[in-house]
Amino acid sequence: MSRRGNGEGNLYQRKDGLWTGRVSLGYAGGKRRRKVVYGKTRREAAERLTAVLRARQQGLPVATERLTVAAYLLRWVAGARTSVRASTWRRYEELTRLHLAPRLGSIGLSKLSPADVSAALAGMLEAGSAPGTVRNARVVLGRALREAEAAGTIARNVARLTRPPRVTHEEMRTLDATQVQALLRVAKDDRLRALFLLAFSTGARQGELLATRWSDVDFVAGGVRVVRTLGRDAEGRLAFGEPKTAASRRTIPLGPSTVEALRSHRRLQAEERLRAGSAWQDQGLVFTTEVGEPLDGREVTRSFRQLLARAGLPRLRFHDARHSAATLMLEAGTNPKVVAERLGHSTPTITLQVYSHVTATMQRDAAALLDRAIGG
Repeated sequence: MSRRGNGEGNLYQRKDGLWTGRVSLGYAGGKRRRKVVYGKTRREAAERLTAVLRARQQGLPVATERLTVAAYLLRWVAGARTSVRASTWRRYEELTRLHLAPRLGSIGLSKLSPADVSAALAGMLEAGSAPGTVRNARVVLGRALREAEAAGTIARNVARLTRPPRVTHEEMRTLDATQVQALLRVAKDDRLRALFLLAFSTGARQGELLATRWSDVDFVAGGVRVVRTLGRDAEGRLAFGEPKTAASRRTIPLGPSTVEALRSHRRLQAEERLRAGSAWQDQGLVFTTEVGEPLDGREVTRSFRQLLARAGLPRLRFHDARHSAATLMLEAGTNPKVVAERLGHSTPTITLQVYSHVTATMQRDAAALLDRAIGG
């Protein structure tokens, strides 16, 4: 181990090759306070040590090696609020508050080990958390620790050294064409029938559909533009936001029956607007409450499930309408690239990975087609 002092701090290289900087910050409550930084090179560690010394000279607060995992995670998740989508941030905050902080919080950040992380993940599984939730918790912890590692606050991202739990993927639940037709028959007089038809005919996400404005609908060419989404902000309030990805911004062609359903829905909405009078909240939305306000996705899902029950169909999520649309398109022989574009996937590869349950059928059909063409 080589060590070099700089007057106010020590800089040395550990046996594993990692450079470490350590500086004393005096005493507080009778206990000595120190700050430790790390770097893969001497220069990197020296720059971080210099930054700590500069902050101390300027009277700025310096996080010490006594910083706990809980304190760091809560600070990190607060800072992430403006850099990710509101729904993503809520998931970060929930995983941190309910799982990571309670299980790892009292451990010093610089002392956190892979064994600590593995024990916390195992504890989540034993407490009944789904494997997917445990994997997500590990991902969130890894992202938080990656920033601490980049800043030199910790020597390494120990979450990377653990293994995520195995996730068993449940079989995708979808409706076939006959079932979709049965559902739409039951929904014949439902005020949101056009919404359910649009979901099955486009494969669009619920938030995309609920954020659609009349200005996004082209009745002449027969299409609908996806340019925004409706979800919940960090406080849990309904709010409009950007589509999930760049590929999610798209125009989806519509068939004649879907266009006609939207025309009928517009007439219905005009009647509701007249009844509401001054109470109408005009936001130009296609799908609204009876006074023009944005629809709550949870209420839409509840109505969707009530229709499924009336039609004698399996209980599904609203999102399963998207899966059903994709499955029906692929089974009908639609080019995967076209399906990907309608769904808002960046590449057909993603589409085929998600809907791999259809691929086997497509392979059998291809084999039969070639057999007929080639003969033998």
